[in-house]
Formats: sequence, structure tokens, C-alpha cells
Amino acid sequence: MQDWDVFFLGGRWQPAAAAADRVEVVSPASLEVVGSVPRATKDDGDRAVGAARAAFDAGPWPRLPVAERLGILRAFADAVAARTDQFADVLCAEQGLPRRGLPGQVVMAVSTLRVGADVADDYPWAGTRRGTGRRTLRVLRVPVGVVVAIVPWNAPLFVAAMKLAPALAAGNTVVLKPPPETPLHTYLLAEAAVEAGLPEGALNILPAGADISELLVRDPRVDKVSFTGSTAVGRQVGAICGESLKRCTLELGGKSAAVVLDDFELTDASAGLLVAGAMVNAGQVCAAQTRILVPAARHDEIVEAMSEATRALRVGDPRAATTDIGPLISGRQRDRVERYIRLGVEEGARLAAGGGRPAIEPGWYVQPTLFARVDNAMTIAREEIFGPVAAVIPYHDEAEAVALANDSEYGLAGAVWTSDLDRGEAVAARIRTGTIAVNSPAPLDARGPFGGFKNSGFGREGGTEALDDYTESQTIILPGQSTRKEGGSQ
Repeated sequence: MQDWDVFFLGGRWQPAAAAADRVEVVSPASLEVVGSVPRATKDDGDRAVGAARAAFDAGPWPRLPVAERLGILRAFADAVAARTDQFADVLCAEQGLPRRGLPGQVVMAVSTLRVGADVADDYPWAGTRRGTGRRTLRVLRVPVGVVVAIVPWNAPLFVAAMKLAPALAAGNTVVLKPPPETPLHTYLLAEAAVEAGLPEGALNILPAGADISELLVRDPRVDKVSFTGSTAVGRQVGAICGESLKRCTLELGGKSAAVVLDDFELTDASAGLLVAGAMVNAGQVCAAQTRILVPAARHDEIVEAMSEATRALRVGDPRAATTDIGPLISGRQRDRVERYIRLGVEEGARLAAGGGRPAIEPGWYVQPTLFARVDNAMTIAREEIFGPVAAVIPYHDEAEAVALANDSEYGLAGAVWTSDLDRGEAVAARIRTGTIAVNSPAPLDARGPFGGFKNSGFGREGGTEALDDYTESQTIILPGQSTRKEGGSQ
């Protein structure tokens, strides 16, 4: 790892305003310092937004033909891909994700950037409509301006890709704000941006804490904020943006349901998928399917199979090739998860697997935990735990299953498990959630929109809908009949 004294601002490495004031990055597995970065100051935030503003107002990026911009975005994806092993090593160290699965996560980020460019290829950047009388309307999609993209620590590279792909494809300039827990990999991201030929100021990267994040959100030079994180903080971001009518996208918390229908074929593999949907990344995933709704008549059968799959998960050093589940991000997060486990027991749920700490020292580890016979009114079924804790909830018929799935303040993701795909699709359409998969624990595809209903936020990332959210419609009214040909550039 490395200690950095600079930030990537305006297309180059610039000294931090207070380089001697450090943020130490601690491995959640070893509890050792694996690197450090400067603590960002108000001056650093001002320079980051200033660089993005100057690049948007006077730089080439928003004015490049779409095809040229997308070529650079694809080169950026290639440069990230070329650093796959470096990204995996750094993310393993600073975040505690199992190293053996991390190349796949980098591949997902790269794919998101490439798919973003492909989607933008087919996007209607300009169109002509007939107006009233003999007038002609030219309707353009133009970039919204300077974007502040705030990403969480749990999947920082992938979430950054989800924001950067549509933002950059549309011609916006970006201040990317990674969290202080996982800033080290973003220096590799900056190297990739330089290699790809992103113009100065198109991408600026400023690891920072909550104080500087708020300054970035409040800055009047910022046109849009894209935030991924907790619902509590999302409300604050939305309120600040509302004060100045600033555009924002909020991808917030979740308490997603996996609805197991009565015709579902239970095998060791399918039980493992149900568990994976809840436990991936030690449950530190906003779209984790931690409420498992099962037919009451099959409750014990499914719990037994899921308990075996849960106990089979190998918890340990994320650097080991055999590890399935690494540590939680911090001691504070482990304390939070353990509090929820105690609440589950106190409120009457049956502990079917896990519930304690594995015999691993040091590190912020907790056993993957499965609760059975959970009532949907219990705390562990209502609140986002953000840890490897799943709750099996029985239901009596399909209507009750749908009602229970919808009985949540959240609506981010979910799944329906069935042997009848038509039935699965019909049930999925009745569940009030932003994205829902049939027979898969992965409710996200970069070609489709991803985002939440209710307290899971608003706005979408992925697909053409993301480009809608990172652009504005502009109408040019022309007298008479225009003979201008359709164009693919802004």
C-alpha cells in the first residue's frame, strides 16, 4: 500500500492543503494501517469544485462529439481493466472483501463503464418534432453540469462506475467523493483516467469525510448530486439540494425480500443462492435480500437447508483463497450487527445458525447468522442491519407473501423464486420495489435502471434512465419547417 500527499484535481496530482493531517486506512481484517491519505479541507473541496466548474464552462469535455467522448470512456474502462489485480489487492486490504472474488467485482465495474458507453451510443441526444403551426422543435439532451458523486465504502469501485458511466457519457464534469474508509483504490482510478485521456477537470477525486461532503453538496457551483448511502444521510442530502433546487439522485437503504413460492424446487444449490443473496460482502450490501419469505408448510425444510448453507460459509482472512466471508468494515459496525442479533433473540425469533463471533483474531468478524420463525413486525425484519444476518418469515398464501414483501418502508430490490417463470414474473410485478429478479440473488443489470421506491430513494442508475437523470431537456423552437438532418451529437 502507499501513503499519499496529493489529490487528483483538475487532471493532475495536486498537493493537499494540509498534507500533514492524515487519515489512516485500517484493514478490518488485520487492524493494521495499510495506507493513508491527507484529510481533505474546505480549500481542497473548493479546488475540486472549481476545477470541475472550469472544465464544464470552458473545457472541451462537454463540447466533444458524443462518439469521441464515448471512445475516451471505453479507454477509461480498458485502463481500469488493466489494473484488475491492483484494484483487487487494494480493495482486499482496505475493505476486507475476500480476495478471490474481487477480480469479479472489478470486472463488474469495467462492464458497467462499457455498457454505459454502449447505451449512450443509442441514446436520443437530439430529435426533431413538429410544433404548432409551421414551427419546428429541436429537442436536445444536454449535460446537467457539475456533478458531485458520493459513493459508500461497501462497494466503492462498482458504485463509482455506476455514477461515472452516465455522468461522463452525458458530458458532465465530476467530483468523485469516496469515503475515508476506502480511499486508496481511487488513486488507481485517477491513474486510469489519465491513461485514458480524460481532459483536465472532467474527473476530480477527493476522498473526504462528512464535513467536506456537506460543503460539496451545498456549493452553488454544483448542479447535481448523486449519493449512495444510508437513508438517514440521504434525507439530509435531499433537503440541502431542495433548498437550492439542485438535482439529485439518491440510492439509499434497503430491506429486500426474497419471495420463495410454494412450487420452488429446493436443492443444495438453490439454498446456497438464497443464502448468498443475504450474505454476500458480509451482508454489507444495500440490495441484500435479508427477508426470506417462505410458505409456512415448507418453513422447516427451507430453514434446515439454508442453515446448512449458512454454516458452510467459510469466514476468515480475506487474503485466503478459501474465504467466503470477510470481516465487517469496523468495530462500530460489528457492534451494530451484534446488537441486532441480540434484539432478534429477545423479540422471539429462533436462532437457526450463527449468532456469535468466530474464533478469529484480530479483525471485525461476526458469524453469518440465520433467524427462523421471524415475524415481519420484528426489528430484524424492519431495519437495515448491513451485516450477514437473514430472517426467514413464513406466509400462508401468495397474497400474504406479496403483502409481507410490500410491508416495508424500503423498496430497493428483491427476488422471486419459483419453478414457473410466468408466475414468477407476475408476482414480481406486484412487489413495490425498484428492481426484482426471478430465480437470481443479483437484482441488477447495467442495461436496466436501478434505484428505489419509498425510503430507498429516487432517481435511477443504469440504462437510458441514468442518462435521463444526468441530462436536461432543452427545446429550440424554429420558425417554419427545418431541413436540418438528425444528428447523433450534442
